[in-house]
Amino acid sequence: MANHIVLFEPLMPANTGNIARTCAGTNTELHLIEPLGFSTDDKYLKRAGLDYWDKVKITYHANLPAFLETLGVDAKLHVVSKFANLAYTEVDYTEPKTEHYFLFGKETTGLPENFMRQNEEKCIRIPQNDEHIRALNLSNTAAIVVYEALRQQGFPKLDKTHTYENDKLK
Repeated sequence: MANHIVLFEPLMPANTGNIARTCAGTNTELHLIEPLGFSTDDKYLKRAGLDYWDKVKITYHANLPAFLETLGVDAKLHVVSKFANLAYTEVDYTEPKTEHYFLFGKETTGLPENFMRQNEEKCIRIPQNDEHIRALNLSNTAAIVVYEALRQQGFPKLDKTHTYENDKLK
């Protein structure tokens, strides 16, 4: 069982950097669907604070159809959208040998409408007050969703506790 965060045409390096940090800390693979709204050259990564790239398995895809072609028979696609009718907590992420792919849309326009309509049964949502905000921040949303999957999976290969040399609680 593995988890994957998939970003469709991300625009903001800071969001992608925060998501890469979450991936590094949770052993989650990151998939980036091009085109990207920023360069992944070293100087740009350093400027954006994306210093976790070497700790994350990152796969680049030329476009959405190219990404979809890589999904195996054990893959389960979860389309994260504010337009979904199913809450992310109502999904079972514990199926053995299942690869969970959490697909997030572009910060400004989300995912293509036709794709959303064709995959409505795969759409999940984080409850929010839609009168106050347009959407939650992309990196916060990715963290919320992947941690729910990890919670249900028993936090595999993650340290539930850790002892530090200068532990403030000891």
